[in-house]
Amino acid sequence: MKNFWLKVASMTAMGGAALSLVAPAGRVFAQPANSSLRSKQESPLTCNAFALSPEQRNRHFDELGPALRALRKSVRELDDGYEFEFPADAPTLQLLAEWTIQEWACCPFFEINLRLEREGGPVWLRLTGRKGTKEFIKMEAAEWISQ
Repeated sequence: MKNFWLKVASMTAMGGAALSLVAPAGRVFAQPANSSLRSKQESPLTCNAFALSPEQRNRHFDELGPALRALRKSVRELDDGYEFEFPADAPTLQLLAEWTIQEWACCPFFEINLRLEREGGPVWLRLTGRKGTKEFIKMEAAEWISQ
């Protein structure tokens, strides 16, 4: 649990990663940092790979992406994006968490959700966003969509 809270603190320090943890009673544990300072301006629908350091770019595009594509079990097409199914194991979750933090930095227009189904069910990575996001995914991440 300590490592979890360290990651929450790290994400918050990195500019307020979209994070909201809600207890069953509805109590919020963590919220985005500087949520009142968020710009209303939308970022362009393009990947800014330079938002990542050279080491992060290499890890994200050459290691994490291919590893996750190999682990992907299925793909669901949505009205505004796609959802990808992954095995529910700790190593896959760690890869997904690292990939998600980096993807959030280089493609801030994505709405990224990780859903862990109950009782050891599958893990789902959902990539959605405003108009044009689904088309961006089709063009830039076709290898993620192909079965």
